[in-house]
Amino acid sequence: MKLSEFQRAVSDEFGSSYGQTLLTDLVLGELGGRTANEAIAAGLSPREVWIALCKETGVPQSRWYGAGKPAPKR
Repeated sequence: MKLSEFQRAVSDEFGSSYGQTLLTDLVLGELGGRTANEAIAAGLSPREVWIALCKETGVPQSRWYGAGKPAPKR
């Protein structure tokens, strides 16, 4: 997953404003107590961060399309 795909997945799932808030404010225990932005800056893959974000926020696995699954048809 590329960073641009990660950003699109966050925006698609949470909306642009709330998604950005989650990236900067939500601490993810699975990623060592970092926010998503901190984890990416530390070198973790966007895919790993996306999965942790989905788990933490209760996104159903069927919508984890950002992790190598095709984007939903519109």
